[in-house]
Amino acid sequence: MYIPQLPSDGSQAPQGASMGSHAGVFGPRVERHGNERIRLLLKSFGLRTSLIRLKVIDALLVAAESERSLGVRGVHSQLLELGIPLSFLSVREVLKRLCAEGVITFNADKSYSLHPQAAAVLNSD
Repeated sequence: MYIPQLPSDGSQAPQGASMGSHAGVFGPRVERHGNERIRLLLKSFGLRTSLIRLKVIDALLVAAESERSLGVRGVHSQLLELGIPLSFLSVREVLKRLCAEGVITFNADKSYSLHPQAAAVLNSD
């Protein structure tokens, strides 16, 4: 059984050491779009929240901000660059499901973007 708090070599973790004791070194963690907004978006479309859905939608939002379009390979590459090890097939299936539910659209250039109705939900803060 793997316990992430213990070292993987089987030795005991030092007593009194805190997992978050170095958190101040890197500063506070900042969410680009805030997962809560994406969670509300998914809920408004009747979808459950999952890490892969959150990350896929976030990747599409980041691409849209920099006026880029992403296809399946682009989304997959973006997630790998962020250290999120998901298979290409998993990313493709999530994109297909989000399209089927109307959250995102599949464009003529084989890229994906947020559906205008979904964008309205995100911007209704």
